[in-house]
Amino acid sequence: MNKIFDIQRKFRFTVYVLLAVSLLMTGFSTFVFTRSMVLVERSRQKIYVLDNGKSLLLALRADITDNRPSEAKDHVKRFHELFFTMEPDKQYIENNAREALYLADGSAMKQYQSYKENNVYNQIIASDISMTLTTDSVQIDFSAYPYQFRFFGRQKIVRKSNITIRNLETSGRLRNISRTDNNPHGFMIEDWLITDNKDLETMKRKSF
Repeated sequence: MNKIFDIQRKFRFTVYVLLAVSLLMTGFSTFVFTRSMVLVERSRQKIYVLDNGKSLLLALRADITDNRPSEAKDHVKRFHELFFTMEPDKQYIENNAREALYLADGSAMKQYQSYKENNVYNQIIASDISMTLTTDSVQIDFSAYPYQFRFFGRQKIVRKSNITIRNLETSGRLRNISRTDNNPHGFMIEDWLITDNKDLETMKRKSF
């Protein structure tokens, strides 16, 4: 009889041990799986840079420094494209102007108000005029701060009867500011001035 109880005791002990081991392995497996998923998700959120054997930190610092002049030129280019690209649509003109004015100080607002007072925008809408801008070059002097710049471009003005090509040259300064959603480059255009905006040629549109 004692042998039967002893066998049952050993059997129960073995079952308990196996159950404990199974629970431990299940818990460990769950932990490993969860941890692995977290690490995979974190790795997806990171960008690893390899730049000719440089360390990640050095590569990132060099990239920021090297890109700043390019950002400055793109900022100036973007401002002019927004300010001078127009279609015979009031909402389109206002949206472009609003985006452009985030990139510059009151000197741009002064020019915008001048256009409004001289009915430039109303004439574009009433006469179905389209205006586009092509950038020729952007020159920026980084030797002194704030950075002096000059913009050179061509305006194409399409009317019902003709197309006019107009020269556009402007000047101003660039000041560093914090990056925002409306100003992703982190520059502010100051003392902006249109220095030349004369007609270069006018061509009659072909009739079909």
